[in-house]
Amino acid sequence: MTPDMSQVTRTKHGRPVHHWRRDLVELAALFTAVAVADGVANLIGHGPDGPALLMISAIVLAATAGFHTWWARRHGHAPPAEDTGARPAADARSAGPVRKTDAQDVAGTGTLWRMRTTVKDEPGSLAALCTALAGRRVDILSLQTHPLADGTVDEFLLRSPEALAGAEITRAVALAGGASTWIERADAHDLVDVPTRVLGLAARTALDAAELPLALRQLLGRCTIRSLPGTPVGGGRGPEPVPVEGVLEDTVMRLRAPEGGVLTVERPYLPFTPTEFARARALVELDSRLGPRIPRGQDVLTLPEGNDIAVRRADTGDLAAARAMHERCSKRTLGMRYHGPVGDADRYLNHLLSPRFGRTLAAQTPSGRIVGLGHLLWDGDETEVALLIEDDWQRRGVGAELLGRLVAMAVEAGCESVYAVTQASNTGMVAAMRGLGLPLDYQIEEGTLVITARLDAAPVAARTPFGGGEERLGGAARRD
Repeated sequence: MTPDMSQVTRTKHGRPVHHWRRDLVELAALFTAVAVADGVANLIGHGPDGPALLMISAIVLAATAGFHTWWARRHGHAPPAEDTGARPAADARSAGPVRKTDAQDVAGTGTLWRMRTTVKDEPGSLAALCTALAGRRVDILSLQTHPLADGTVDEFLLRSPEALAGAEITRAVALAGGASTWIERADAHDLVDVPTRVLGLAARTALDAAELPLALRQLLGRCTIRSLPGTPVGGGRGPEPVPVEGVLEDTVMRLRAPEGGVLTVERPYLPFTPTEFARARALVELDSRLGPRIPRGQDVLTLPEGNDIAVRRADTGDLAAARAMHERCSKRTLGMRYHGPVGDADRYLNHLLSPRFGRTLAAQTPSGRIVGLGHLLWDGDETEVALLIEDDWQRRGVGAELLGRLVAMAVEAGCESVYAVTQASNTGMVAAMRGLGLPLDYQIEEGTLVITARLDAAPVAARTPFGGGEERLGGAARRD
């Protein structure tokens, strides 16, 4: 027994512990052994060759005792410290340089993975997976179980040594009985436990209706979300209605949108589980009960010529003011924005201003007149930005200000890129996109120009929707 273990077993609260039960048992065993030895000695001693047999027995016992003493001193019987859970004493640790692997274990570094696999719903299946992962020094940080009719889907957050590849982890899981295994890199945001993350997403959704698609994407991982209005903008037949409880079809879930349309969520690479479907349905129901809402607040900016202009969020409540701005815009301005007949421009406003399909920023004069609109629209896996500035307010930095704030929103939402659809002759939009200072991709087809800005390639200046106290358009910004 090592000194550390003997100290643990022999002391309690700093005082020696006397095991009187063990002493009593040892004393009883001693008396029993003496009685048996006396009986055997009397039986053998009175027989033929009795003294010789007693002498040989004594020699054999002495040799056995000596061998046992030698073996006990050479091979201790105490289990290793790592098997008992005891922490080694400070003076017993190595005084030399710490190995790299030990330093990584102490610092908690390594590669984070999100893994999902399906196992049989029987005792020992999860234990086999854990044993296989432990054999490759993979640490399980969190675990969720999704019961199915023919098995159980186990979702892990893992931390592995940096040298261990994802393919080796999936191979080990397959040998341990896991099927349909999926794995991808994780980051520090995945360390937040599921109840805390769900509550945070619910709070964001409660404050802003535009957060629902983003909350669903963060809840379900990489997926494509499309919101189809009950009545299409161009008229015609809308999508097929879904029941109140929604529909789950393997890799596709269809939910009744709060405004009466259909919300479709697709994840081709990984089927949805009933647990995920219930969580998504609860989040959509919360959004539906709260109704239309956007954060209230605005930034008052000063233009170079001294005029003040306010930037705030807009929604369908600003429909009348947005239509009035349309009437003040020229046909050329409306044509470059909507790429179609000018007479249909008003029909798009209700869709564009709805927080269900994205976020809208409005530039407003002190008199309450809207002179500019900027839209950040969720388009499946992609994100579109669009601007419309009244003719009299163009070339004064209003569009660049709105675009910078929209891109900051996209960065905050975790979007990898944003794109703008315009015309090659729209030099103002091209200049605003170039002013972002981001890598741009240009695609031109039959006079239509698509400019894509990659948001993960370079940081964007932090221009929050209502930053307050920041310099804007050559003047100070104050928050009201």
